[in-house]
Amino acid sequence: MGKELRSRSEIPKQYKWNMQDMFATDELWEEEAQKLLDLAKEMEQYKGRLSEGPAILLEFFRKIDEMSYHAERVIVYAGQKYHEDTAVSKYQGYSAKADSISVAISSATSFMQPEILGMDEALLENFFKEEPGLEHYRRMVEQILRDKEHTRSGEVEEILALARDMAMAPSNIFSMFNNADLKFPSVTDVEGNRIQITHGNYISLIESKDRSLRKEVFCGLYGEYKKHANSVAAMFQAQLKQENFYAKVRNFPSVRAMHLHNGNIPESVYDNLIETVHKHLPAMHRYVSLRKKLLGVERLHMYDLYVPVVEETGKKYPYDEAKEMVKAAISPMGEDYVAVASEGMDHDWVDVYENENKRSGAYSWGAYGTHPYVLLNHQDNLDSVFTLAHEMGHAMHSYYSDKNQPITYAGYLIFVAEVASTCNEALLMHYLLENTSDEVERRYLINHQLESFRGTVFRQTMFAEFEMIVHKRIADGESLTKEDICKIYHDLNVLYYGPDMIVDEEIDYEWMRIPHFYTSFYVYQYATGYSAAIAFSKKILEEGKPAVDRYIENFLSGGSSKDPIDLLKAAGVDMSTPEPVDDALVVFESYLEMLEGLVK
Repeated sequence: MGKELRSRSEIPKQYKWNMQDMFATDELWEEEAQKLLDLAKEMEQYKGRLSEGPAILLEFFRKIDEMSYHAERVIVYAGQKYHEDTAVSKYQGYSAKADSISVAISSATSFMQPEILGMDEALLENFFKEEPGLEHYRRMVEQILRDKEHTRSGEVEEILALARDMAMAPSNIFSMFNNADLKFPSVTDVEGNRIQITHGNYISLIESKDRSLRKEVFCGLYGEYKKHANSVAAMFQAQLKQENFYAKVRNFPSVRAMHLHNGNIPESVYDNLIETVHKHLPAMHRYVSLRKKLLGVERLHMYDLYVPVVEETGKKYPYDEAKEMVKAAISPMGEDYVAVASEGMDHDWVDVYENENKRSGAYSWGAYGTHPYVLLNHQDNLDSVFTLAHEMGHAMHSYYSDKNQPITYAGYLIFVAEVASTCNEALLMHYLLENTSDEVERRYLINHQLESFRGTVFRQTMFAEFEMIVHKRIADGESLTKEDICKIYHDLNVLYYGPDMIVDEEIDYEWMRIPHFYTSFYVYQYATGYSAAIAFSKKILEEGKPAVDRYIENFLSGGSSKDPIDLLKAAGVDMSTPEPVDDALVVFESYLEMLEGLVK
């Protein structure tokens, strides 16, 4: 499509999503936004009245659903119109208005949870018997009641709410330090250009073939963090302590239990992940050893971890070719799945190419009652083909959940959010390997998959284990100095990367640059989601239609109608056991054997 960045109007229509499928005109959006604000005001009439009787409670729940329907449409349209061209002031205004509406809705319905928790459970059960229409909302009510033992008196809850701003301080201070105050040194590249290291260019610099540049960038970045280690250790310790405070006050046995409670995830899932990855660390060590061999170095350092060991073929994949590849790759999913995904890629769902001021990256988003949308910035390379497969996986998950669930239960939880997208990627990888006779391309593809495993399963599990250790230390009443935290992190790197990796001192400070550590016990879901996706793709390819039917009917169509673990289990992947992670890592080992065989 050419390299010059075009204006939005210069992009051909067939490569732009059609927002008119949601609102034919901006004026209709404005009318619906106003209607939504009016609905939010109407919610006040229910405050203090939810225990009056079953009719009132049912009326209130139905109003919540009505408001959710309009809210999704208003928020998504405003966001996506803004993302098309972030310089358009009209849509900047729409986006800001949608944000303020979102706050108004949260505020208008904030009384729901405390009131339901305050109701006598026998009275609630009578409401269900007297009003059959309430049965639809039983799961929603049960989800709220799960919080009963972790909810304090009204007075204490008010104090906890008031303290939230204070509790956010460590995360906010870290964000300001990491994004605004921290400045990295400049380096000289192979062409003699002076380049300042930034968060944005660090990975591309550390992928350089010039080893001395990689080392200089690596030492430059972490050297800067090291200068601030005492301050960041204090921020991080404050974060761990505030989390521990909330876990205790809310009657949870640990911070981990508190965070896994939201999705009703058994803590054994977390333990199984770490134990199973430990069991397969010898394979990771073999991969590190192979990387050392392919790079032809005597000693492998941490700054050698990202440089490509297999060259990309340089093939170009324009969008029209990419979508045909994705259609072919997902053919094991059956006619219906392929037909819907093809319709989406061919017509109106996807915003394909970069234009001036367009939001970067890629995502899938949408509102109930309208088809999903996908934003891309397609670059005609193989990574862009994988991105298309990934985002269409998200879109298909939303499509099936919206089609088969009422709005109350259509949205799916974070724990399963990456499964459908990664499953599509695994099917694409299988298809590409089956259909290439080019040994250079085969080596590249296999290494691409190995790197996905390394980054998503092994690395995120190492992060998860780090979190588990530091939180336990705080819960046990121990203090954590910068030396303590750095040693914990260093030892984990030694464990995960094995004897062929020189674990440089600089990597001891890597924990200081991971923002996810300020969103506790989140990253493990990348590894579990990836493992579940690999398990599903394996079953789909080996079993065919029975596995596909289970996957679509019991998982993709499930939304949040059951707990995430139960949805996955019904589709054939039981994350409460070590088996899916074990199976996924067996797949990792098979790809490793392929690459070892190709480079002998």
